[in-house]
Amino acid sequence: MLYNSMHNPWLRVLFAVLGEFLAAAAMNLFIVPLHLYGGGLMGLCQLIRSLIQSGMGVSYDFAGILYFACNIPILLFAYKTLGRTFVVKTIVCTSAYSFFYSIIPVPAAPIVDDYLTACLLGGILCGVASGIVLTCGASGGGLDIVGLCLSKRGSRFTVGKFSLSFNAVLYSACLLLFSPEVAIYSVIYNFFTSMVLDRMHQQNVNVQAMIFTKEDETAVARFVIEKLGRGVTFWEGTGAYSGAGIHVLTVCLSKFEIEELMRAVHAMDEHAFVTVQEHVRVYGNFVRKLG
Repeated sequence: MLYNSMHNPWLRVLFAVLGEFLAAAAMNLFIVPLHLYGGGLMGLCQLIRSLIQSGMGVSYDFAGILYFACNIPILLFAYKTLGRTFVVKTIVCTSAYSFFYSIIPVPAAPIVDDYLTACLLGGILCGVASGIVLTCGASGGGLDIVGLCLSKRGSRFTVGKFSLSFNAVLYSACLLLFSPEVAIYSVIYNFFTSMVLDRMHQQNVNVQAMIFTKEDETAVARFVIEKLGRGVTFWEGTGAYSGAGIHVLTVCLSKFEIEELMRAVHAMDEHAFVTVQEHVRVYGNFVRKLG
């Protein structure tokens, strides 16, 4: 629904920035007051900040600035794989997140005292926010970009799974440097975030759609090829009950694109019969689109 309502690229950038605001607010309101650590690159920046603060007596939270600086080489690495448009939008989102993280005040006392409840609320909000940003064709930077590069190149890693792997190392360091409670609840927070993110990030979900129509199959095929940029195969079938001829089309695409396909098919033939199978594995020439 979010994709269908935002054909305007400026609206998509606006929604992405709002998603970054929500992510930064969730972090500063629920996670930072309990002295827990986010996942991925931000978690690493927070860990470095804590070590510098304890070693040098610095009180200012510069993790947001450090996060922005660390994203520069990652964006340069991802430029060829993800394209200029995606990288430019990601620069905007990364700048917005760093800015919001730096200016949103951290409560002196935790809003939610219970660690598990705070991790649940913060994880859900951050996962939803990151999913909105990715659905808008951008990223908040950090490990999301590396995960998207692996996903687009055909790796079996999803964005969430890659984050979990990196965070296993990050939180092991937290376990050695801080109390076990800090590491354990940080892991719980990151788990909720990653699970919600994978549900929100529909580009990760491959689907196979089969369309059965009695109307002009070439019109549907042209739409799939020209508007969605996907390949399509069709053949002639026969209805067993009526004995009438029917056109059968099959196409593989992401769940992100399925609503647009369904709307177009039913506009051409309101009696069309469509089946959709999720979580199919596609090998070979299949482009993973980012927005």
